Amino acid sequence: MAGFKNIILLGRPASGKSEFIDFLKKTPVQERQEKFHVGNISELDDFLWLWEKFVEDDIWEAAGFPRRCSKKVGHGYVVSDGSILDFCFAKFNAEYPKQPKDGTLFVEFARGAADGGYQHALSSLSDAILKDAAILFIYASYEESCRRNDARFQEKLKHSVLAHKVPEEDMIRFGKEIDWLTITQEKSAGHLKIRNHNIPFVTMNNEPELKPGNPDLEVRYKTALDQLMKLKGAQ
Repeated sequence: MAGFKNIILLGRPASGKSEFIDFLKKTPVQERQEKFHVGNISELDDFLWLWEKFVEDDIWEAAGFPRRCSKKVGHGYVVSDGSILDFCFAKFNAEYPKQPKDGTLFVEFARGAADGGYQHALSSLSDAILKDAAILFIYASYEESCRRNDARFQEKLKHSVLAHKVPEEDMIRFGKEIDWLTITQEKSAGHLKIRNHNIPFVTMNNEPELKPGNPDLEVRYKTALDQLMKLKGAQ
């Protein structure tokens, strides 16, 4: 059964992107293909690359040199040099050809308006990624995303002293002011023109928060992906 090849997964920090991926991963592959149009899952998530650079900054600092792209805040880090964000787009483009050719690839990131927003972000992705892409934007308000960010941290604290959350400075940077509703003209679904590509998109409202096991969560995800697949097929 044909399904999505590339899904560009967008949304504010703590809006529910990770929970969405986790739900799909826990769904048996045949059921996932039939219900959600998603095959074997592979991922490119720039959070992992950013975290790697943050830890490298710790090493530079320990070696007696200035940090390169981040500063430490509590148990976490915040971006101090915005060029690292454009580095991540170059890395998306470099890593894409190495990904499995079957199944569905998720390209995941968040960007605030101060760093060029989603308009700049999507325009920075390669033609190879964009030509087979569909965009799912998981929408939660800034206030709700902040609440979930804190709640997630408090839950992790029950199990580990190493729990961390997105610091307030980066919640503001990546989530407070975003251009998504502007570039989509506040439409909940449609197509975005990025260079020569006409890319289908759906904005999935992820409020109120639904916990794992709630049957309405599957309905929410399936409705959004069905609509996205319909738009993809209409190209």
